[in-house]
Amino acid sequence: MQFLDEFKKFAMRGNVIDLAIGVIIGGAFGKIVGSLIDDVITPLLLKPALDAAKLNKLEDLTIMGSVKYGMFLSALINFIIVAFVLFMVVKGINASKKKEAAETPAAPPEPSTQEKLLMEIRDALKK
Repeated sequence: MQFLDEFKKFAMRGNVIDLAIGVIIGGAFGKIVGSLIDDVITPLLLKPALDAAKLNKLEDLTIMGSVKYGMFLSALINFIIVAFVLFMVVKGINASKKKEAAETPAAPPEPSTQEKLLMEIRDALKK
């Protein structure tokens, strides 16, 4: 029974749940990026090149009939889009954090031990 309790604690920790959510969202985001490449970018930007090669999809590009470098190009474009979007998200988060840090005033630093002693001496002399 102790083993099951330990496993339950492990599985229900915040980090594990956050990771699971991240993986699920990442998979869905991958499908969105794949659709963007296959359905938007390839037809708009690569249509003339694909028509000249008499192909319908970027993945169909081959060298010597068996080396599918089109799949590599598709994966490369996919990676660049994902990396750029993640860069923009992180940049936005960092800008938001900087803005929040600038809005909250910094607390004045505490006086050093020497300054505290000098203030005590000053106060004693006033009395």
